[in-house]
Amino acid sequence: MLKNNFSIGLAIAILACAPILAQGPPMAPPQLDNLVERIALDPDPLLAQILTASTFWNDIPDAANWAHRHSYLNGDELARAISDDRLPWDPSVMALLPFPSVLDMMARDPGWTQALGNAVLVQRGDVMDAVQRMRRRAMDYGYLQSNAYYRVVGGPYIEIVPVDPAFVYVPRYDPLVVFARPRPGFFVGGAITFGPRIAIGAAFAPFGWRSPALGWREHSIVIDHQPWGRTWENRERYVHPYVAPPRRPEGPRVEHHEAHDRDRDHR
Repeated sequence: MLKNNFSIGLAIAILACAPILAQGPPMAPPQLDNLVERIALDPDPLLAQILTASTFWNDIPDAANWAHRHSYLNGDELARAISDDRLPWDPSVMALLPFPSVLDMMARDPGWTQALGNAVLVQRGDVMDAVQRMRRRAMDYGYLQSNAYYRVVGGPYIEIVPVDPAFVYVPRYDPLVVFARPRPGFFVGGAITFGPRIAIGAAFAPFGWRSPALGWREHSIVIDHQPWGRTWENRERYVHPYVAPPRRPEGPRVEHHEAHDRDRDHR
């Protein structure tokens, strides 16, 4: 735990000291392929949340810390804690609080998170095309296929959708394995595993979980049935029209540390 807190704290310090990011030149396809390979096989609803949240990269370390401190909560109890704490972040960031492993990955590599967020703001279509290239590669090599957790829908665009929309599983895989031709005799079925089941019910609607989706053909991210339109040019003023936006802070936040404190006292 100390190591984890130190790593996230270091990420916060790095981001706090970093200069304001200037829009750089567009990334080439091979660069984008490398950028998205660690998230390309995530299910579409989760990937939509990662892409949008990455554009608020400065908030990711704080959100990762909150998720770590509240990892004993899940389902409606977690949604209630998020609402009660009146967290200050954009709903796209709060949408990832049920996924501490995802937030931890993003917080531990702030350079990657910032690069992804910048690319999403500047060249979203290219980012989504890169995801499709990596998915196609994993499918052609036999790694990406339907299973008990997700349906893989082929065609011009490869979709990865949960078997049950109420539950999301985070895939675990090594990009060096699943995007490379398997060696003879290698069992491709064991290359992708899955984390614990994450329940995403109606209580998470204020945090963007009202049917998030990706429109691959038109290069759109759809949150709350509305195209998400944040770009580099409007990033300071864009506010997504969430159907049921979360409450904003109106005073000191009250955090839920009871179980965490009990565990600490027990240790």
